[in-house]
Amino acid sequence: MTPHGMNTLSPASDFPFQYIGGDLALDLVNTVDWTSRGLEDERLIDFDRLTRWAEGAGVVPPKTGAALRRRATAKPREADTAYRAALHARQVLQRIFSAIAEGDSAGEELDDFNRLLGQALAHMRMVPVTGGRAGRRKLRLGWEQLTTRLDAVIWPVLWSAASLIASDEASRIRICGGADCGWMYVDRSRNGLRRWCQMETCGTREKSRRRYQRIKRPVPA
Repeated sequence: MTPHGMNTLSPASDFPFQYIGGDLALDLVNTVDWTSRGLEDERLIDFDRLTRWAEGAGVVPPKTGAALRRRATAKPREADTAYRAALHARQVLQRIFSAIAEGDSAGEELDDFNRLLGQALAHMRMVPVTGGRAGRRKLRLGWEQLTTRLDAVIWPVLWSAASLIASDEASRIRICGGADCGWMYVDRSRNGLRRWCQMETCGTREKSRRRYQRIKRPVPA
């Protein structure tokens, strides 16, 4: 069993999404366990699951998610390409966030991230906000073709990652201290000493491991 209590061979329904990272991009990284044996407990098993994650994260509303799934059914090759692009983006994000969390200089990781960010920003637009008072038209940042291009689902995530990296909170990006977890989060605790992605999983497991080691420690003669 892995740190989050799920066997690597469990069906997709046994892989619930957890939104504990404090940022869209970190929550995307946390859709798989980054263990010493490689990736385990994959939650994004296909494009359908990617859209379900995006809905839960607030990247797209349910109506848009449903539209993307209908298009994916009609265009499976396009869906597979978009799915693989999302997994690649997740890997790039994990690498650059790891470098930041560990205090390393991001070289190749930054180049790879900037390449993806540039592709996403080419589709960013100022769009009118629907609703509001009559006669007062507001604008906000948005994305063109968000409901028609399957690869668009990852663009807001990359923008969120860039905003986090450029913010003061970049210094609070952490990697969970649990063994074979690799999940990430923004440490917004008052003392800045948060160690676990979730206390009820990795924190509890680590405390149990330490307690067991103390019990098994030989008593001096």
